[in-house]
Amino acid sequence: MRLETLKNKKILVLGLGKEGTDTVKFLKKLFPNKVLGIGDKSLRKDYLKEIKNYDVVIKSPGIPIHLPEIEKAFKQKKITSQTEIFLENCPGTIVGITGTKGKSTTASLIYQILKQSGLSAHLVGNIGKPVLSLLLKAKPNDIYVYELSCHQLYNLKKSPDIAVLLNIYPEHLDYYKNFKEYISAKANIFRWQTKNDYLIFNSQNKIVSKITRKSKAKKISIKGKFNLLNIAAAKEAGKIFKVSLKNISKAIKNFKPLPYRLEFIGKEQGIKFYNDALSTIPEATIAALDDLGNSVQTILLGGFDRKLDFKNLAKRILRSKIKTVILFPTTGEKIWREIEQSGREMFSPELKHFFVDNMKDAVKLAFQHTKKQKICLLSTASASFGVFKDYKQKGDLFKKYVKKLAKAS
Repeated sequence: MRLETLKNKKILVLGLGKEGTDTVKFLKKLFPNKVLGIGDKSLRKDYLKEIKNYDVVIKSPGIPIHLPEIEKAFKQKKITSQTEIFLENCPGTIVGITGTKGKSTTASLIYQILKQSGLSAHLVGNIGKPVLSLLLKAKPNDIYVYELSCHQLYNLKKSPDIAVLLNIYPEHLDYYKNFKEYISAKANIFRWQTKNDYLIFNSQNKIVSKITRKSKAKKISIKGKFNLLNIAAAKEAGKIFKVSLKNISKAIKNFKPLPYRLEFIGKEQGIKFYNDALSTIPEATIAALDDLGNSVQTILLGGFDRKLDFKNLAKRILRSKIKTVILFPTTGEKIWREIEQSGREMFSPELKHFFVDNMKDAVKLAFQHTKKQKICLLSTASASFGVFKDYKQKGDLFKKYVKKLAKAS
């Protein structure tokens, strides 16, 4: 939605999180005399009823899309978003990055490559600053490296100048009607591109390969698993901006891995502890096991149930040298059933398993059942909600009790 269109409209900002707050500040600067509507469940329980009184609703990503009032507003074409406003009004170049896993690391890598090469780059979106606070100062030579979640991409009618699509696996099936709808949201990263735009895509991911066939953009194919894929995508993005291979390699070499992503947190009592709290789908946990190899002896699994399939994870665990599985609710029980079922079909060493409902007990068991020089891995293959607030709290509690219990012993 163009900014001039908003001038004479009654606007409701829906959701007062990080994005919503930034949107309010932006609109007050742009239209100082305009009275804005603000809808948030912290202000009133029936805040969605306000929608009918406004011409335009700027919706925050966290608000579910399949509430009756929201669905009706989408049909009336009332709803826009911070992302859509930015994409349609930004004079600079936008590099959008999405994927079920790896988008934060890839966005950070691309940003480092561009920034260290002297370009006017900004890291925005999920990982960086909310974008509207930057829009009023945006210039044609600015480059915005924009991490985009499926929620930010939903219902978009404009795509970035350069799109990076890393992978698509089943996730957020509690938010969308089905996996098809989730895929469709992700596809908006390139759906509206033209022949003058670029699409960097993972040709090894079957879903990505299939949905990008009709893309009109200049396509750049990349391959690799997780971290290698992230690096490949960043390299190709750097090349588009004519960054030298020497400078690209230097930026990648100096890049510090982000926390909660296969983060080595230390060696305590001879045990190596890895925090992979952001691995919230089975494929990411499988990748972590592939990276760390046969030294993983203990793994912490389970969390919020998003109706994912754990069969391949169960088989990968049974092929590993893991001796102890520590399981959080609610998917912990589901994962263990899959392990038991797969264990009847293939040879495997006996596995110990424990069900826990807090991190302190989980880490205590890890110390008891992991030998020196071996690895204890937190990589739950499930979302964090329920036992934990989010992946950050889960990872921070893991680090806290590893250090605390090591000192107490």
